[in-house]
Amino acid sequence: MWFRRLERVLSHPLLSAPIGQSLVRLAGPTTAVMAVQVLVAIAEAWFVARLGIEALAGIALVIPFITLMMNMANGGMGGGVASALARALGGGRHEDARALVLHTLLLGLGCAAVFTAFAWTMLPTVLRWLGGSGAVLQEALAFSTVWFSGAVVLWLSAFLSALLRGGGDSATPGRIGFAMSVLYIPLLGVLTLGLGDWPGLGLVGCAVAPLITGVASVVLLAQAVGRGRQDFWRTLAHAPLQLRLFGEILRVGAMGSVTTITATLTAMLVTGLVSRFGTAALAGFSIGMRLEFMLAPLAFGIGTGATTLVGIAAGAGAWSRAVKVAWTAGLFAFFAMGAIGWIIALMPETWSRLFASDPAVIAASVACIVHIAPFYCLFGLGLTLNFASQGAGRMTVPVVASVARLIAAAGGGWFAVERMGLGLDGVFGAIAASLAIYGLVIAGSLLVTPWRSRRG
Repeated sequence: MWFRRLERVLSHPLLSAPIGQSLVRLAGPTTAVMAVQVLVAIAEAWFVARLGIEALAGIALVIPFITLMMNMANGGMGGGVASALARALGGGRHEDARALVLHTLLLGLGCAAVFTAFAWTMLPTVLRWLGGSGAVLQEALAFSTVWFSGAVVLWLSAFLSALLRGGGDSATPGRIGFAMSVLYIPLLGVLTLGLGDWPGLGLVGCAVAPLITGVASVVLLAQAVGRGRQDFWRTLAHAPLQLRLFGEILRVGAMGSVTTITATLTAMLVTGLVSRFGTAALAGFSIGMRLEFMLAPLAFGIGTGATTLVGIAAGAGAWSRAVKVAWTAGLFAFFAMGAIGWIIALMPETWSRLFASDPAVIAASVACIVHIAPFYCLFGLGLTLNFASQGAGRMTVPVVASVARLIAAAGGGWFAVERMGLGLDGVFGAIAASLAIYGLVIAGSLLVTPWRSRRG
């Protein structure tokens, strides 16, 4: 039973076992699923590339908003959920831990409604502002309308996974995530490109596939949360709502969401700059930045383990252990993402030709990769420490780092194009600098001022 596992946390070696061993146990399943997601992202890019340059450019316009929602659901607000539960368990507040389930689900429904309403009302105007027009805009709107209509499924799946991870069970959402990923790739291929005489749904198929697997995930995760108690959901439905518990989640989740919103605004503004150089540049940028979308889940997998470990340590007042966990996770992400980034940076054209054959698209993709990929090591360090900061409930520095990244990428990119005449290479150079600044600000702050009790 899930709550029996929760109530054993204080006697569990999470507060005393070797940090590396605990981190591997908690982060391992999620990181494995995120590694599979890298393959999923490659498959997505390949399927979309088969639809043509308009589809590639169209999805490039929507990707920042998809990234915003999924990072908020899994990382920003989802991190707040896992952190609140882990801190409650670390402090021995088991009734709060139980009540947090209902509060989490209600927040998920509210967040999903906001994103769906935005997609139906304001998103078309924003996509036009980003440079979308003609067939590219038509593809983007068809895709985004369907994808965001199912936002509630994706939010509930993310929050149920966060509850399980915050309680120390990363294996269950890991197994479910792996199974859904295996199902997702062939489903995506059929819905997008068709089968036999059926031509498929085109780019809309890329929106329908995750909703189908998302529904299955919600059902399985909900069963895992209530497993062993037949009346769990009925009893939970009558639990009293407490503003204090909403605050437990939002105190971290809202700040984490600010960092996510800032990152998405950065992507939007940079996408707007790139779109000024034409459809081929935008398509090449989509392929080049796909690497970041593939690597970021690795930092997420490692970071979610750090969120739980740091949260439990912080709830118990073990701040020295919390800092050690953060550095262990951050340095692991630094080397893992750095190694992949440098490998791709040394063979950018080989990577680009996996998804495109147009010379102009390949040239833009190669330029993007060569400039940006070497700095994914620092991005991975900063992103993982951001998740660790969620566990500690200390989100001020990650917010500052995100704003600094925004200024460096968007402001620096505009300056490079408008004032220095560096063209597309100037935009990519500004993005690279922003990743380095993001990682160095978060890591430097933790190095100079380690976390400690606010009363201490």
